[in-house]
Amino acid sequence: MARLDGKVAFITGAGTGIGRATAILLAREGARVVIADIDTASGEESAHLAGNGAIAIRTDVTDEASLTAALGTAIDKFGRLDVLHNNAGGSTAADNTAVEAPLDEFWRAIKLDLYGTFLGCRLGIPELIKAGGGSVINMSSNVALMGVPGRDCYTAAKGGIAAITRSLAVAYAPQKVRVNAIAPSATMTARVRRLVAGNAALTKLADSHLLGLIEPEDIAGMALYLASDESRMVTGQVLPVDSGVTIS
Repeated sequence: MARLDGKVAFITGAGTGIGRATAILLAREGARVVIADIDTASGEESAHLAGNGAIAIRTDVTDEASLTAALGTAIDKFGRLDVLHNNAGGSTAADNTAVEAPLDEFWRAIKLDLYGTFLGCRLGIPELIKAGGGSVINMSSNVALMGVPGRDCYTAAKGGIAAITRSLAVAYAPQKVRVNAIAPSATMTARVRRLVAGNAALTKLADSHLLGLIEPEDIAGMALYLASDESRMVTGQVLPVDSGVTIS
């Protein structure tokens, strides 16, 4: 029996990178997967690659109406929600220190990463409760756990995600909703490869990985664990998948 048979997973930002790898893995393990991505074409491609009846819905996680409609479509299609993976987000090359970063970049990171996750939890947790409980998987980052210079916009957003993960875990444990976050280090998606190439601090960070560079499938493996009943006693945790960066 596959580890996620009978479960329905809603994954934001699953058109590319970590989200796509996670969608493919969760579908392989039996989940019905909903791919919520702002880019229609990449979302459809991920759904095709995932198979097992996966569907793609164009979704802007920073827009309450868009996210509400996407979740409604998912429930109409599959009847329930068991796994909410708030994956959409990311940094850009415009990030810098609090002194030097453009204010527009700060608000972009806060809106996409932190507010998008906040909205996902706000709208998705009630559906998990209706299903008798479930798993929320947020995406923090190793930059929320250690000092990485020149990324203060992204760090602020990802630190906020770590904090809200813990508070929501306490609030909704009585309803059997588990809330955890993954904290990757630099993961070799196409976007991150471009960022690393142009940023000395990120290049140094990538070079410090003890076990080698991280691929999207490595993060997907942790998401599968958190989505499955194997992690039924894990909640409120920010779990690094960082090739040892935070200890080196």
